[in-house]
Amino acid sequence: MIRGRHVGGLVYYLYGPGRANEHVNPHIVAGWRHPAELEPALRPDGGRDFRNLIGLLNQSVAALGDDGYREPVWHCAVRAAREDRILDDDEWARVAYEIMNATGLARDGDDDGVRWVAVRHADDHIHIVATLARQDGTKPKTWNDFYRVREACQAVERRFGLRVTAPGDRTAARRPTRSETEQARRRRWAETPRTALRRHVVTAAAGAGSEEEFFRRLEAAGVRVRQRISQRNPGEVTGYSVALPVHLNRQGEPVWFGGGKLAADLTLPKLRARWGSGNESGEQNRRANDISAEDRREIWDEAAAAASRAAEYIKASDDPGAAADLAGVTSDLLHVAADLLKDRRLREAAEAFDRAAREPYARIPPATPTGRGLRRTVRRLARSGATPRGGVLVANVASLVSAVAELRMLQGRTAQAAAARAAARCLREASVAVDPAVGLVAVDFPGRFMPPSGSVLRPSSRFAGPPGPATSRRPRR
Repeated sequence: MIRGRHVGGLVYYLYGPGRANEHVNPHIVAGWRHPAELEPALRPDGGRDFRNLIGLLNQSVAALGDDGYREPVWHCAVRAAREDRILDDDEWARVAYEIMNATGLARDGDDDGVRWVAVRHADDHIHIVATLARQDGTKPKTWNDFYRVREACQAVERRFGLRVTAPGDRTAARRPTRSETEQARRRRWAETPRTALRRHVVTAAAGAGSEEEFFRRLEAAGVRVRQRISQRNPGEVTGYSVALPVHLNRQGEPVWFGGGKLAADLTLPKLRARWGSGNESGEQNRRANDISAEDRREIWDEAAAAASRAAEYIKASDDPGAAADLAGVTSDLLHVAADLLKDRRLREAAEAFDRAAREPYARIPPATPTGRGLRRTVRRLARSGATPRGGVLVANVASLVSAVAELRMLQGRTAQAAAARAAARCLREASVAVDPAVGLVAVDFPGRFMPPSGSVLRPSSRFAGPPGPATSRRPRR
C-alpha cells in the first residue's frame, strides 16, 4: 500500500493518459456509494469535472482535522497475472469490496466506514483510493493492512479461478518501493540500496557472534550504522539503522533503513536470539582472526562436512518442524560463502534462497544440535578468509538447499520451496565455476516437488524486479 497527502493529484493521474498513454477508458467500478453517483461528470469540452469527487473524498478528512493521519490517502493497486482471464467490471468490483472489508476500512454493512473508490483504466488491474477518516468522525486503524489485503486477494483468486499466490506470512523480504527502483535505474546502480543493505546485514549477522561484532562487520563493509538508544534506560541499545554512503536525500543526509524495514527477521531482538544459538567465547573469536593457510583449509573442509551432515539430518527427520532452524543457517552459509568467494552465482543463489530461510511471521524455530554446530562453523568460516578449495563446500551446500526445498514442500510452503529450487539452479553453475574438478550430483528434486510460481493479485508497491548494490556495479542479487 502507498500512503499520500493529496487525493486530488492521485485522482487526476488515474483519469489521465498515464506515463506512456497506457490508461484506457478510466472509470469507477466500485466505491462507498454506487459508481454512477461518484463518476466525474463530463464537461462541455469533453474533459472531466473532478471537483465533486475530490470534495466528497476530502470531506471526512477535513472533519477529523488534526486528529487524523499525516498522510490520509490510502492507495492500493491490484493486478491480475498476465495469463489470467480478463475480469469484468462486476468482478473487479467484488475484488475491491473484498479488500475494503478485509482491511476493516469499510466493512460490509458499515455505513460509517471510510470513503473510497476503485478506478479501472486497464483490463488487468484496478486502483483503490481511500481517505483515512471514518464518516462517524473517528480515525480508522490500518495496522497490518498489507497482510489483510493479501488474504483478500487469495480469497478472490480461489473464487474466480485465478492463479494462486503465496500468503502474506512475512517470509518475503521487504521489496523496494517504486521510487527506490526508479532512482536506482536513473543512477545506474546495480541494485536498490534496500536490497544492498539487506545483503550486507544478513552477511554481517551470519558471521557475527554478538551485536558488537555485527556492528563492526557492517562498518568494515562500508555501511553506515546508527544505533537506537533507549530513552528509558540510557546506554541500552534497542535497535539500529543502516545506510549506504552514496544514498542521500535531497538535503544531503543519509537515507536510513531500520532492520525491520529490510526483513522481518533482521530486527535487533531477532538477531540477538540468533546470536544466542551457537555462540563462541571471546577467546575463540580472537584465535579465529589469526589463522594459517592450513587452518583455513581445515575450516573450509569442516564447513563442507557440516553442510553435508545438515542435509542428511533434514532428510532423516520424521518431523518437518524438527529441522526448521537449519533453513536459516543455510542462508547464513550461502551469504558467507558468496562474500568470501566473490562469485556472482553464489550471490544470486543466496538471494534466491532468501524467502526459504524464514519461518512465518518471523518466528524463531527451536535450535537443534546440528543447527548450533553448523552456525558455529559458519562464524568460523566468515573469519577465516577465502580459499581456492571452495568447490566441495558449494556442492554440499547445494545438497543442503535441496533438502530444505523438500522440507518446505512437506510443510506445505510452496513459495519457500520455489525459492530454494531457484537457489539450487544457481548453485549448479556455481559449483563448477568455483572448482571445475568438483561435479554437482543429485541436487535436482523429484518431479513431485514442482510448486507453482508467479503472482496474481498483489499490492503494486511490491515489485518483482528491482535492479539490484548501490555501492558497485556488480551483477545484482
